[in-house]
Amino acid sequence: MASYTTVEDWQAVESGYVVDVTIRQTEVEKYPSGWDYSLHLGEVGGDTILRYDNAHERTKGHERHTRDGVETIQFPGMLTLYDRFKREVEAQTTVSWDWSA
Repeated sequence: MASYTTVEDWQAVESGYVVDVTIRQTEVEKYPSGWDYSLHLGEVGGDTILRYDNAHERTKGHERHTRDGVETIQFPGMLTLYDRFKREVEAQTTVSWDWSA
């Protein structure tokens, strides 16, 4: 049976932006890294500004999505990637996000 442990799962909307964070630790074969995650920054009702995910980790690896397209990235570990995402979100918005949500 598939096993997931939710580490973070929240959404915040502020000043026309939405941040949606889902991080789950797992033993599911689909995720060789041991993580199932989506870290998303977008416009409310609109475009993706930044997203990190591994929705297709076995076939496509770990990805970074921006308005300019998608790139495959090296997975530096979940904590390091989450910290990178938070820094990039803070740099691209004027919002002081509550990361402890």
